[in-house]
Amino acid sequence: MNLKVQKSDITQLQVDAIVNAANSSLLGGGGVDGAIHRAGGPAILAECKEKGGCPTGEAVITTAGNLPAKKVIHTVGPIWKGGHQNEKELLAECYKNSLELAENHQLKSIAFPNISTGVYGFPKSLAAPIAIDTVNDYFNENPQSIIEDVYFICFDDENYKLYSDLLN
Repeated sequence: MNLKVQKSDITQLQVDAIVNAANSSLLGGGGVDGAIHRAGGPAILAECKEKGGCPTGEAVITTAGNLPAKKVIHTVGPIWKGGHQNEKELLAECYKNSLELAENHQLKSIAFPNISTGVYGFPKSLAAPIAIDTVNDYFNENPQSIIEDVYFICFDDENYKLYSDLLN
């Protein structure tokens, strides 16, 4: 299993699954969520409507529509409220549940955005180690995993530096 960090546009990646930092309605929004829905087209929204929403920390999978990826895994990250409402645990669940969905659907490569660090306000310096540690824990607990490549796709310089420093 390879962990990689890139500063790029997640909607342009040719991987088996990209992860969408969705809201609980799954009906699109701002940031990476809006970009994925716009680039992927109406097929993603149609499948999201069928799902009927998604609780924080959970994940669902849909088509990738017009995206170069094969699937989109939608996960709902926590809104930061000071760290006293299980935000860290819920963020870790986003990564764990997304990896489990990828595994269950025989997907070998997955790309994560920086979940909850945009408008949801999760401190980037706390989110990056949670993401990396959760992914590493997943593979330690699942040594037979078919997932070969995990990408952390950073939109901004701050997240890119945090992930790069932690992975190198």
